[in-house]
Amino acid sequence: MQTAVAAGICFGDPDKELEVISCAGEEDLCAMDEFLERTEISIEKSPSENPFDIQLHIFCGEDCAYVRIIGQHTNVVRIEKNGEAILSKDFVEKPTPPCDRDKLNVADIIEFADSVDLEKVRPVLKRQIDYNMAIAEAGLCSSYGANIGKILLQCCGDGMGAKAKAWAAAGSDARMSGCELPVVINSGSGNQGITASVPVIVYAEDLGCGEEKLLRSLLVSNLVTIHLKTGIGSLSAYCGATSAGAGAAAGINYMRGGSYREISNTIVNALAINSGMICDGAKPSCAAKIASAVESGLLGMEMIMHGSRFCEGEGIVIKDVESTIAAVSRIAREGMRSTDDEIIHQMIDV
Repeated sequence: MQTAVAAGICFGDPDKELEVISCAGEEDLCAMDEFLERTEISIEKSPSENPFDIQLHIFCGEDCAYVRIIGQHTNVVRIEKNGEAILSKDFVEKPTPPCDRDKLNVADIIEFADSVDLEKVRPVLKRQIDYNMAIAEAGLCSSYGANIGKILLQCCGDGMGAKAKAWAAAGSDARMSGCELPVVINSGSGNQGITASVPVIVYAEDLGCGEEKLLRSLLVSNLVTIHLKTGIGSLSAYCGATSAGAGAAAGINYMRGGSYREISNTIVNALAINSGMICDGAKPSCAAKIASAVESGLLGMEMIMHGSRFCEGEGIVIKDVESTIAAVSRIAREGMRSTDDEIIHQMIDV
């Protein structure tokens, strides 16, 4: 965390927003190391109940500055210098779920995927295919992070399921460890965008599906992922890869001719298997979590294909897919608040 603060101070460019430190060079990194050696930086947990609330106080001699970012990664609401406000704006909590997503449900997602004019969605889906497969290939061709994708290919063979896990994990290997290739995101996350798309693309290639079937299957995967993530919120101690892995399995089930009932039960099975995985920030182990999420989704699908499913009353499984999604959302949004607090405490204490 201290390194992140130092990077922003030493060479951050606020005009670049989410790419604020993208222009750093070797000289900048050396200067940052020197800055860290001579500067005291302390980190404390914010007292705010908002899960994303960064308040930065900087002191130099008799001068001081203050910046607050809340709600979203680029939402700067307050800037002060020596006690004088340079920027000040109100922050209003956005409703959860967002008004343009609260009507999503699995049945309508499938109907939309069946009937939509593909020319309306082709550009973004083609970009998702090109970008996300490119970074997955980069993760397999080079050494990034913990090399989870490479390890999976070496130890799990080249079956469709193994390849789906490996390629998705490899994309995260690269993204979490410095690869600057672009990614088409889902629910505000590059890792979720990779997880929701790459396994579906891998299955389409191995099954020999045409472009139309692939694009419609990607619609199911992406929209189911968004649906699952909407009730959770943008930031939670609940790993978003779980939602994307279930979404990918739903898209693959659709690709293989699954009905609404089969797709719904695939989602329920996947959520029942893997909904305990925590999010402890973006780092190399995300690749392994993605592999786990894809594995859970595929296992949930295979269960359905073999006539097996988890039933109402078994743990967090409720009477139908929408009730189960709502239950998982509550667990992640409300039940895991204390988990999020404890994770932050652990990260600060390191």
